[in-house]
Amino acid sequence: MFDSVCTFPLPSDVFTQAIHPTPPLVALGLASGHVQLHQLSALPSNSSPKSKAKTASTNGHGTIETAWRTRRHKGSCRSVVFNADGSQLFSAGTDGIAKCAEAETGKVISKVAVATSNDSGDIDAPTLLSILNPQILLLAADSSALHLYDLRSQDSFRNSKPQQTYHPHDDYVSSISPLSPSETSTSGVSRQWFSTGGSTVAITDVRKGVVYQSEDLGEELLSGCVIDEKLIAGGEKGVLRVWDGGTNGMMEGKERRVAVQRGESLDVMCSIPGDVVPNKTVCVGLGDGTMKFVDVGDKKGAVVAGVRHHEIDGAVALGFESGGRLISSGGDVVKIWERSEEEDSDDEELAAINGVTGLGSVGEDNEPEADSDGGSSEEERKPKRKKRKRNKGKYRGGNSHIMAFKGMD
Repeated sequence: MFDSVCTFPLPSDVFTQAIHPTPPLVALGLASGHVQLHQLSALPSNSSPKSKAKTASTNGHGTIETAWRTRRHKGSCRSVVFNADGSQLFSAGTDGIAKCAEAETGKVISKVAVATSNDSGDIDAPTLLSILNPQILLLAADSSALHLYDLRSQDSFRNSKPQQTYHPHDDYVSSISPLSPSETSTSGVSRQWFSTGGSTVAITDVRKGVVYQSEDLGEELLSGCVIDEKLIAGGEKGVLRVWDGGTNGMMEGKERRVAVQRGESLDVMCSIPGDVVPNKTVCVGLGDGTMKFVDVGDKKGAVVAGVRHHEIDGAVALGFESGGRLISSGGDVVKIWERSEEEDSDDEELAAINGVTGLGSVGEDNEPEADSDGGSSEEERKPKRKKRKRNKGKYRGGNSHIMAFKGMD
């Protein structure tokens, strides 16, 4: 289904990626605290995917160039995200700092610190950033707090506390997926989102707060996405949970399940654009380093193809750039994938990747000046595989609040 056309080595393990909404740019956040921006070069349009792969494979750097790289956080960088038009790049790290920078240059514009309100002042480290719409940034933290920032004011992110704080789950939020605007919406922008965290899924509304939270689903949920009106969650047991519907704060329809690979965690997922694969298909990154493509469009669901991102490390981030190329990040590599013209090898790919079983439904270096001090990061060493990704977890030190830093880099 997809062929790898480039493998780009990294100096440190990657924890997060963000893909620009228009030009082929990808931002990476590393365990070392570095953030770097890369440009994907255009591939020949008049050659087959197989010949493109051969061209790229002659030089592993053939389709990626580094635009800038800087030490952005004193701890690991846990999350990066572009704003709606791609002009700004937000990042968050285990140092408890979230920063906003110019995407083109990497220059920091503003920053805030997330800290607990207890006497010890322990950091409630950010775990996830998400852009809900052009006006709203969501920031999730270890304590399970989910903060909302209004981006319409230049000073909102720099000088104020979050406009709202929600607690949709009892543990940290592992994924956030914006929902389409309702039919009665006058603004035409998303104001609700689907999230996974702990052992529950939830739907949250900007104004109404948490409008739906599931019962305990009996496993830690690590990933989620939305494709059309299907809400999808993946967890530690290797099974996708799919709900049809889910707009206007309701989880409509009966849950159905699709076994991807039993006993292997589903760490990350993304929906595949309809102009790349016509069926309702998601790409799922597993803890064993493989990636599976799952058709969730019909009632049964099925794994239709598989590839391998890495021999040891699983992908921690997946996404598609505007040209339709798949980007996977995990371990110390980033890979670029293109749609394959030849589909006859899908069965062989699946069989070759770790002996897949239990498929189908189960019923129910020119760098800008660094903007933080040097020094080694606690998480720079190679992280061990475990369910709780990137050392995220519930902080039990109390409620959190936002403090603003006056100085900038």
